[in-house]
Amino acid sequence: MEEAGAAAGAGAGAEAEAGADTELNLSRLGVSPEALARELEARAQERRGPRETQRLLLPHNRLVSLPRALGASFPQLQLLDVSGNGLRALGPELLELRCLRTLLAKNNRLGGPGALPKGLARAPLCRTLQVLNLSGNCFQELPPALLEMRALHTLSLGGNQLHAIPPEIENLRSLEFLYLGGNFIKEIPPELANLPSLNHLVLCDNKIQSVPPQLAQLNSLRSLSLHNNLLTYLPREILSLVHLQELSLRGNPLVVRFVRDLTYDPPTLLELAGRTIKTRNISYTPCDLPGNLVRYLDLASNCPNPKCGGVYFDCCVRQIKFVDFCGKYRLPLMHYLCSPECSSPCSSGSYSSTSQSESDSEDEASVAAHRMQKVLLG
Repeated sequence: MEEAGAAAGAGAGAEAEAGADTELNLSRLGVSPEALARELEARAQERRGPRETQRLLLPHNRLVSLPRALGASFPQLQLLDVSGNGLRALGPELLELRCLRTLLAKNNRLGGPGALPKGLARAPLCRTLQVLNLSGNCFQELPPALLEMRALHTLSLGGNQLHAIPPEIENLRSLEFLYLGGNFIKEIPPELANLPSLNHLVLCDNKIQSVPPQLAQLNSLRSLSLHNNLLTYLPREILSLVHLQELSLRGNPLVVRFVRDLTYDPPTLLELAGRTIKTRNISYTPCDLPGNLVRYLDLASNCPNPKCGGVYFDCCVRQIKFVDFCGKYRLPLMHYLCSPECSSPCSSGSYSSTSQSESDSEDEASVAAHRMQKVLLG
């Protein structure tokens, strides 16, 4: 009884007041699950009629199972937060919540057999739930029942132990946000490209080695997070993602190689002499120079900077150039200049950087903020 009284006092102080008659906040009570269940039953009786609870917050308690009679006590519940507890299973009580739209169950111990209730794929909940957060649990694979929840808009399973994304992910046709960062995923299935509404895809901190070209079919995609993987290249088809605003690539061999290769060795005397002959248009004939030098001079490459006019042979500066395609998308490509003093071409479509790739150049300052696109390397 003392624990129940403590729950009542703490819960009353935790409830939101500004228009929040429909929210019941019983987080961090520090009471036993039995005392919390009694408190829930008492609160449910108080909240019949216009004050029917629609948001129930139970994070950071000591729950090992969902409170009994959850659906009977809160028939209009739309949001349930049971994060930060010790749940190993979401029991049949979950199926009673016919109006539930958001379920937050992150940082529990879910993932073993029976973690989700039987019959979930056939329950009304499967047609109403739109937001599901199961991050920070122990799932080693995506439960098949989740792949039947076709009303989902947001699915988060970051920080689990997933090793693969099943092809059946394409069943979630309404999905807009998919977070699978911090797992052990090695491959991106091509079927992921069959999600027409997906606009945020987070696959960072995995073991992904390649990106399937089919991802170019994600016409709604605006943000793609692939940092801290094992990527060594990107498919050319990714340029077709015309609505992409943010591409995060830092911590991949692709970017590490870019940064590592940004070195410059001084040109040899032979190259300096050849540059002088070419840039000053000094005339010569095969009779003036040995054949090997004539062939060497024919190998001169023009510096791509139109303001430079210089040439190079074997020695050049390699920089990252961000190429703007159709004014909407920037991709990091290797860019060669004749010397460190040579600045990259100034245009609204490209810029180069040897420091932080996310920093804004002077040219970019004139571009409208809503048009700014990012490729995150640093």
